[in-house]
Amino acid sequence: MNEPLILTMDFGTQSVRVALFDKRGYMVAMKKKDYDNPYFSLKPNWAEKEPHEYYEDLCACTKELVRENPSSIKNVKGITITCFRDTAVLLDQHMKVIRPSVLWLDQRNAKCEKPLPKLARFLFKLVGKTDAINFNRRRCVANWIQENEPENWSKVYKYVPVSSYLHFLLTGELKDCASSCAGHYPIDFKKKQWYKKPEKHLTGQIFGLKRDVLPELVEEGDVIGKITKKASMDLGIPEGTIVYAAGSDKSCETLGMGVIDETLGAVSYGTASSIETTCDKYHESEPFLPGYPSAAKGLYNMDIQIYRGYWMINWFMEQIASKEPNKTINYYNEHLPDVPAGSDGLVLQPYWGPGLSRPLAKGAIVGFSDSTTTEHIYRSIIEGIAYALREGLEHFEKVLKHKIPALRVSGGGSVSDNICQITADIFGKPVSRVQTKESSSLGAAIAGFVSIGQYRSVKDAVKEMVRVRDTFYPNKENMKAYEYLYKEAYLKLFPSLSKTYAKIKRFNNDEIKK
Repeated sequence: MNEPLILTMDFGTQSVRVALFDKRGYMVAMKKKDYDNPYFSLKPNWAEKEPHEYYEDLCACTKELVRENPSSIKNVKGITITCFRDTAVLLDQHMKVIRPSVLWLDQRNAKCEKPLPKLARFLFKLVGKTDAINFNRRRCVANWIQENEPENWSKVYKYVPVSSYLHFLLTGELKDCASSCAGHYPIDFKKKQWYKKPEKHLTGQIFGLKRDVLPELVEEGDVIGKITKKASMDLGIPEGTIVYAAGSDKSCETLGMGVIDETLGAVSYGTASSIETTCDKYHESEPFLPGYPSAAKGLYNMDIQIYRGYWMINWFMEQIASKEPNKTINYYNEHLPDVPAGSDGLVLQPYWGPGLSRPLAKGAIVGFSDSTTTEHIYRSIIEGIAYALREGLEHFEKVLKHKIPALRVSGGGSVSDNICQITADIFGKPVSRVQTKESSSLGAAIAGFVSIGQYRSVKDAVKEMVRVRDTFYPNKENMKAYEYLYKEAYLKLFPSLSKTYAKIKRFNNDEIKK
């Protein structure tokens, strides 16, 4: 049979996956390669990586897939790339990498001592967003490099997302779609285009970038280019195979869960955890936090992210559980039911990495007692992340003016039945998993089949390619316990601690010594 296939290239923070999907959403073959070094840290809380290493791992992974599936490769009708967000590649005029990329989870901050124009400062203060804007400016890597590495910044010809760089290596075209440009870039997501003069735009100016350093934007689903002769030799893919624009990892993951309208929410339990839904109209996810274009053309994702989401599991294993080496992650997941719902009153707020809406926030765990165990702490992490995502979903429901009755869940955390059940209990909604845990790759495949015209619409594609595997329904007794802790403890933590966080910020900035 010569059924059409889509080849997906799915780049995560820890690994790359290359997969072949058929038009019914079945994974024909997949190869995964963990990065030898996901990143290196020159200083605490820094995270950098040579971007060309992503391409080298892609080549190794793809060659192995091709070697094991030579006949299937002949049926590939298109390629889509999905990639983690908010990580830039700096290129000189010869299209060579200037310095390692600063990853999205890096915690460095620019000083931004030069203030924004007076009018901009006034307007941001008027809407109560001064702290959020200042936080966003400091978190912008372009601003940090301009301050600390002017010699490197003087060489910058292009400043592009990792996905754009990979598109260039594959096709020779420096193009991308707006869905892949989530992060610190001067883009109008509603119109899906760069600001014409970012340095003079009210919000565009905070990113420190001019229009001419950014890649060309195309619509989601449009052609990026064709596999070059060199890329064909590097990967083993036929020269001339078309690469189509897909979207970011979270957008493709949401699509791969079949969340294409406002009746479903998409929970992603990845390194960064998120809650999303999909709308046919543009909505801000939070004030000054944009909605993002979906990987499906014409749709938008509302998105709220917990910056250090299931990253916290690794933090827990390294910092707390390391004294009990026999207790693995699988052990803790299996023994989640040993601790009652609500972790005996141990409540965690997962702000190990602050967000735009709460830039001063820090992580907090309250409710320790002499009977608290590592199992309690682990369950409180799972619960705390779910509490935070529920808060995000309730914001969506307020904006959309209706309830979102059910959820789909994906990511590493979704592999655990116990975590899925806790999620259903905290949200008070049924939670479903689809046929594959590789939902980001599946979403990229759906985008690809729509691009090649296999399906007339994304709705038709999802109907044929996404299947619910199992569903978890809320336990009424656990739901009652969570409802109390969520409303009476979790939601009151940040307001109660906000002044304390401001004082901690002063301490960390050495302001008390001035």
